Amino acid sequence: MSRSQKVSLWIRQFSYSKVLTKVLYALLGIVLFAALASNVKPDELDIKLLSIAKKTIHSPITIEDKATTEKKRREAAQKVEDQYTYRSEYKQNRIDIVDSVFDAVKEVKEESKGAPSSGGQPQPLSVTEQLDRLKKKLPNDLTKSLTDQGLLALLSASSDQLLAARESAVTAVNNSMSTQIKINETDLAKKQIANELRYADVTGPLKETIISLGQYAVVPNYFYDPVATKERKQLEMSAVDSVYILQGQVIVKEGDTIKREVYDQLKLVGLADNQNALQPFIGLLILIVILLYFVYRQFEGFLKQKHEDKPYVLTYTIIVTITILIMKTISLFQKVEYAGIGYIVPVAMGTMLIKLMIGDRFVFLTSMIFSICGSIMFNEGVTSAFNYSVGIYILLSALSASIFLREKNRRSIILQAGLFISIFNVAVVAALLLLRNGHFSLFEAGLHLLMGAASGLISSVLAMGVLPYLESGLGIVSTMRLMELGSPNHRLLRKILLEAPGTYHHSIMVANLSEAACEAVGANGLLARVGAYYHDIGKTLRPHFFIENQMGIENPHDRLKPELSCDIIISHVTQGVKLLQEHKIPKEIIDIAAEHHGTTLLKYFYYKAIQQDKGKYTEDMFRYPGPKASSKESAIVGIADSVEAAVRSLNAPTPEQIEQLVKGIVTDRLQDGQFSECDLTFKELQIVTRTLCETLNGIFHSRIKYPELSEEKV
Repeated sequence: MSRSQKVSLWIRQFSYSKVLTKVLYALLGIVLFAALASNVKPDELDIKLLSIAKKTIHSPITIEDKATTEKKRREAAQKVEDQYTYRSEYKQNRIDIVDSVFDAVKEVKEESKGAPSSGGQPQPLSVTEQLDRLKKKLPNDLTKSLTDQGLLALLSASSDQLLAARESAVTAVNNSMSTQIKINETDLAKKQIANELRYADVTGPLKETIISLGQYAVVPNYFYDPVATKERKQLEMSAVDSVYILQGQVIVKEGDTIKREVYDQLKLVGLADNQNALQPFIGLLILIVILLYFVYRQFEGFLKQKHEDKPYVLTYTIIVTITILIMKTISLFQKVEYAGIGYIVPVAMGTMLIKLMIGDRFVFLTSMIFSICGSIMFNEGVTSAFNYSVGIYILLSALSASIFLREKNRRSIILQAGLFISIFNVAVVAALLLLRNGHFSLFEAGLHLLMGAASGLISSVLAMGVLPYLESGLGIVSTMRLMELGSPNHRLLRKILLEAPGTYHHSIMVANLSEAACEAVGANGLLARVGAYYHDIGKTLRPHFFIENQMGIENPHDRLKPELSCDIIISHVTQGVKLLQEHKIPKEIIDIAAEHHGTTLLKYFYYKAIQQDKGKYTEDMFRYPGPKASSKESAIVGIADSVEAAVRSLNAPTPEQIEQLVKGIVTDRLQDGQFSECDLTFKELQIVTRTLCETLNGIFHSRIKYPELSEEKV
C-alpha cells in the first residue's frame, strides 16, 4: 500500500469514530471562534474625564440614556405652574352674606316701630337699642369689620337708599367673586371693589359702609391644588420621550473635551471602562454553539441515510475551515485597502464543494454560517458587530451555487456556474448599492461591481483546484470524479476493451442492469455503473481463461485440474483489486470489484472436482475469498453480474425464463448469506428483481425472424 493510500485510510478510520467526530465539531467551533474573536473585541479607548478626544467616537449600541431622560423629565416637571381650583360656590355664599346684612337692617327697623312699652303703647326703639339688636343679628367677624357709625348709617338710611346700597353691594360682590382671586390677590380685589362702590348712588356715610361690607365679602376663591399640580407634573413628565443613544451616533468628536455628560454617555455604552469586555466573546461563543448544533443535527439525519463509513464530517470541517480562512485573510485588508473588499470573497467555492462532495442538504446551512461569519469579519467602518450588507451579499452568493451548479457530470460545469454566479453577484451588489439611495460615487460603485464579478470566477477556479485533492485525500468520490472514471477514454477501460473485449461488453451490460436496479431502490446508480465497468478488470491479465473472451477458441480449463481453474478464476478479483489500487482508483470502486462475488461458490468447478474425487475436495476450497458485499451498490452489481452471465447463456430467453432465472439467483445468494453485511431489505430485493427482469426483457425482446431467400429464387 502506497503512502498516500495509508494516509487516506487513516483519515477515513479517524473520521469513522463517533468520539473523534465530536472532536471535529469542536475543532470547527474553535476555528470559527478564533476567526471572529478579533472582530467582536471591544475597542480599547484611553478615555478620561475632561481629556481631549483623540478620535471621533460612535456608539456601538443603541441604549436608553436614563440619566438624560430623567433630567429632561425633571425639567418638564419644573416648568409646570402651580395648579389652582376655583371655588364657584364662594360667590353665592358671599352674596348671601351681603343680603343677610340688609335683611337684618330691615328687620331691626320693623322691630323698632312696633316694640311695646311698659304702659302698653308702642314705643320706638332708641338708636342704641337698634344698634345692639343689629349687632346681635350679624356675625361677630362682620361686626368687627363694620364700625358703629357704618351700622348706624344703615339704620338711618331711607328705604330707597338701602335698596340702592343693597343692589350696588350685591352687584359689586358678584362681579368681584366671579373672578379668580388668589390669597395674595385679596387686597387687590378689595381695592377694586372699593373703587367700584365709590360710584354707588348713595349718601356718603352709607357709601363708606357698603364699601366696608363689600371688602368684607371679598375672600379668596382660587386655591392651590397640590393633587392637581402633582398630576399635571406627572402628565408632563410622561409626555417626555425616552432619550436613546443610537447605534452609530457620534458621542464625541475628535478634539472635543470629554465633559461629565459625555463621559457618562461613554460609560453607559461601555466605552469608558472594560467592565463588559467579556460579553461580546460570550455572545460569540453562544452563537457558534447554536450553529454547530444545527450542523450536528443535520449530519445526524444525513449519516443515517448515507454511508456512515464516509468521512463526511471531516470533509465538511475542512471545506468550511478553508473558506473561513480565505474570508479572514481577505478581511485583514479592509482597513488598509478598501472597506467594501468583502464583496470579493469567493464564498461560493465553499458551497460548491459542499454540494459536489456531500450534497445539496448542507448548502443552505453552510451559506447561513458563511453569511454570519462574513458580516462579523467585515464590520470595519460600521458601528455594529454585523455588516448587514456584506452578510446579505455572502448569503445570496453562497446560495447561488446550489442554483447554477445543477449538473455535476463535468468539471467544466463548475466554470460555467462560476460565470453565472459572477453575473448574479453583480446584480446583488447593484441592488445593495441602490438601496443606499445614491450615497456612493461612480468609482466606488464600479469597484464594488467588479469585486462581485471576480468573486464568482475565483470561486469556480478554486473549487476546481481544491476538489481533486479533497477527493483523493478523503476518499469521497464526487459525481464528477465518477463521470471521469466512466469515460470510455480512461486507460483502464481501454485496456479492458482492447485486451478483453468480451469482458468489456459484459461489463457494459452489468453496468446498465446495476444502474437501473440501484436507482429503483434509492442507491447510487452512477457509482454502481462505474463500479460495474471496473469489476472484472482482473480478467485482463488472463482474458482467455474466461468464456466471454474465448470466441471460438478451445477452453483452456478443459486441460486443467478443477482446483487450478478455480484459483485462476478467483485470482481475477484479487488481481483486479491490486490493479485498481495501483492506478489510485477510489475505494468505492475497489470495494465493488472486491465484493461483487462475495464468498459465493464456484459450482461448476466444485461439481467437476467432486466427480473426480468426492472425498478430497470441500466447498470452502472453491469459494471466493470475499469479502461479502458491504453496500447496496456492491450487492446489486454482484447480482447483475451473475444474472447477465446466466441470461446470456440462454438461447432466445422468454420473459418467464428470465424471471425464473433472476429469482433463482437472488434466492440462492440470499440463502447463501451473501447479503448479511449490507443493508438491503427484502422489499428492496423484490424491487431489484423486478427491475432486472424489466431491463433484461427490454434487452432480450423477441425479434421478427426474416425469411431466408433460397438460391433458386435469387
